[in-house]
Amino acid sequence: MFAATAWKIFNESIEKYHLIDRVDQEFHNPHDTKEIAHLLYKKNWIDTVQWHFEDLIRDPAIDPVGALALKRKIDASNQERTDLVEYIDSYFYEKYKDVAATAAATINTESPAWAVDRLSILALKVYHMREEVLREDASSDHIAQCQEKLEVLLTQKEDLCLAIDQLLLDFEQGDKYMKVYKQMKMYNDNELNPVLRASK
Repeated sequence: MFAATAWKIFNESIEKYHLIDRVDQEFHNPHDTKEIAHLLYKKNWIDTVQWHFEDLIRDPAIDPVGALALKRKIDASNQERTDLVEYIDSYFYEKYKDVAATAAATINTESPAWAVDRLSILALKVYHMREEVLREDASSDHIAQCQEKLEVLLTQKEDLCLAIDQLLLDFEQGDKYMKVYKQMKMYNDNELNPVLRASK
């Protein structure tokens, strides 16, 4: 099933990142550029780097100049993340565009790629919550609380994987149809953001 494959690729990316565990490490995608696995691996790598950006920017002793530079990196990462989601949705759109929709077919509130985006973030939550459970310097109360949270996250993973696979099956069978809406974010656009437009 697609969701199980995506989960495996996301964890492959997370494990690879943590071998060095630096936000400035070089990125190597092991998957063929013609395969959806390539986009999934890249998507999660962006999410993983941004996860650690978000840790760094919360350092109470961070230098303000450094914080601003890091905020710019987070903004760029968010834009790249959104672009990847749109690429993944385009993949699904191409895959199912010739399926004849049934008379009762409906559109989903969330596109498949945005659901996959949530699965990628969930993989990061599971990885880091499991780290907390395995911490040798943490109190027994902390470990117990994190174990409870981990169990909830793993239940969410099962539910989300099931929902993603069901949605894709609905597309295959024509019970749902999809449209690709670009996010059209305005604040990174030199013409649409009045502050950027005025600074030109």
